[in-house]
Amino acid sequence: MSKILPVISTGLSRRLLLQGAAATTALGASALGPGLALASGEKPLRVARSKGRFDPELLFASSGVTPPSHPIAYSEFGSGKLAAEALNANALDIGAMSEIPPIFIANADPKFRLIAVIKGDVNQQVVLVPRESKIASIADLKGKRVGYVRSTTCHYFLLKMLAEAGLSFNDITLVNLSPADGQAAFTRGALDAWAIYGYSVSLAVHNEGARILKTALGYLSGNYTIAAHVDAIADPVRHAEIAEFLVQWKRSFGWLNTHHEVWAPIEAKALGLPQDFILEELRNQSAPWQIGPVDDAAIRSQQDVADVFYAAGLIPKPVQVAALWDRSFNPVLVETHITEK
Repeated sequence: MSKILPVISTGLSRRLLLQGAAATTALGASALGPGLALASGEKPLRVARSKGRFDPELLFASSGVTPPSHPIAYSEFGSGKLAAEALNANALDIGAMSEIPPIFIANADPKFRLIAVIKGDVNQQVVLVPRESKIASIADLKGKRVGYVRSTTCHYFLLKMLAEAGLSFNDITLVNLSPADGQAAFTRGALDAWAIYGYSVSLAVHNEGARILKTALGYLSGNYTIAAHVDAIADPVRHAEIAEFLVQWKRSFGWLNTHHEVWAPIEAKALGLPQDFILEELRNQSAPWQIGPVDDAAIRSQQDVADVFYAAGLIPKPVQVAALWDRSFNPVLVETHITEK
């Protein structure tokens, strides 16, 4: 039997949605006239999504949270690194990623800014080994072929785990693979271990009997980011559309955190996994999913990560991450945080 869910409206005025835009543009009131509205409004907001809980369209439909009122064009990406590249090429207006992909392009004048923080689970960020593998610890990876996705969370937590075990990337054979290619390589036995994240973990554990060697709990901050293209931020109409989208996405995550039993079969169908498997994973999360404003702690966290990559020689020069962040959407995110308490 289908479940009828309530519709939740934004409860936000157009004034509040435009408040952040006023802080990032020197345009006067005439900029909000019919000409600009027509130019921006005719084009859909281009949004990145991935399968499962990082598919905003699926979350909106499942939660009963009213979708944003403006047209949206969704594009699916298998990693935050790819979403960052698409944003940098002006192929997207907004997309989610971890705090790591922006670090690798921070010194190349990136065309996007980090506008919100997603806090969430890190137990689905893991190092996997095949079911029959004799590898029992990170130290046992010495001399082994280990798959990973460059410039992502698994690049970072694998580096940290190896260092803790007295090893470095020089002690293993690193194999940089997309999540899909990594899945194929792991399945055919071409990898001794696989550092990976997200629904790829569930698929490997369920379909291949993979064993989790170690999770990233204690190695990752649990901070993920939402980024927007600089042109979209500077356009007051587009800025307001993004603000509305953020608020509704935030509310849909709030629904997810309290409706695991309802969400599990939805995500299971999307991923092709058993419902009980998804429900167990949701119940074992290290933290609930929440979207919040940019703050100093998030910026410090990303700076710490950048410093680790530089010290390891993985980026050519130091990165000052503060320039990557934009706080102009904080008013609507702080507002919803207060009203939902």
